[in-house]
Amino acid sequence: MGELAGDKHVKYILSVEKKKDSFESVVMEHLRLNGAYWGLTTLDLLGKLDTVDSDEVVSAAFSGGFGGNIGHDLHLLYTLSAVQVLALFDKLDVLDINKVTDYIRALQNEDGSFSGDIWGEVDTRFSYCAICCLAILKRLDSINVEKAVRYIVSSKLWMAGLVALLVQIFCYVGALAITGSLHHIDKDLLGWWLCERQVKSGGLNGRPEKLADVCYSWWVLSSLIMIDRVHWIDKEKLIKFILDCQDTENGGISDRPDDAVDIFHTYPELKATDPAYALPVDVVNRIFFGRCST
Repeated sequence: MGELAGDKHVKYILSVEKKKDSFESVVMEHLRLNGAYWGLTTLDLLGKLDTVDSDEVVSAAFSGGFGGNIGHDLHLLYTLSAVQVLALFDKLDVLDINKVTDYIRALQNEDGSFSGDIWGEVDTRFSYCAICCLAILKRLDSINVEKAVRYIVSSKLWMAGLVALLVQIFCYVGALAITGSLHHIDKDLLGWWLCERQVKSGGLNGRPEKLADVCYSWWVLSSLIMIDRVHWIDKEKLIKFILDCQDTENGGISDRPDDAVDIFHTYPELKATDPAYALPVDVVNRIFFGRCST
């Protein structure tokens, strides 16, 4: 089995920000803040977060007003990414927490669901974003948590033959984990469905009959960890699949072997990571307990 080309991945991540005129940068302009979260968290996991200027990162995060990029509409998805990035650098104190809290609270609907922005689209991903963000800011009591949980549970994304994207499954489980509501889940049934995502290559797919993709390693494993079923996955085969997706010459990890790399798939878990908050455990400990132990 190969090894993780950590130094090459660090160089790749640091190079992405410098290529603002590239085709890849232009087509992913609306995801810049989200990409910053993935890239910076990867640097933290690789022990190289100190290679970037924290003040510059904080300034860039605020310049978009928590939209995907400068000049883009505000959205819950990017609000969470911004809060997570600030948490990485221990800079949550620069936020106007009351203002952020009011913004999120105003997006909760009467049935407990959340709209992603002022245009009203509703999705369980937005419920997770709202709950995770407010929990990090220690303002979860500012929303109707009971209604939020009831709405999430009623969606039953993974039951009744529904085809759900794994990111939605992660958001479903993560939101229930943060609110202490995992008892609503049939853990064996969901665990079985998630473990069935592992294919012969060792990789994980997003739903039946789809190709394996490195990004599902996070969505599946984190969900399995939260419901205590991660031991149902063949760990060694999955590790080999991920390592085979590396560009060992230029750095970065792709969705599957021999494809082009990108910032969203380059997310190795080299130290303890909290599966619900999608942040290193030492960062989560610092937020909630004022300490950085792992």
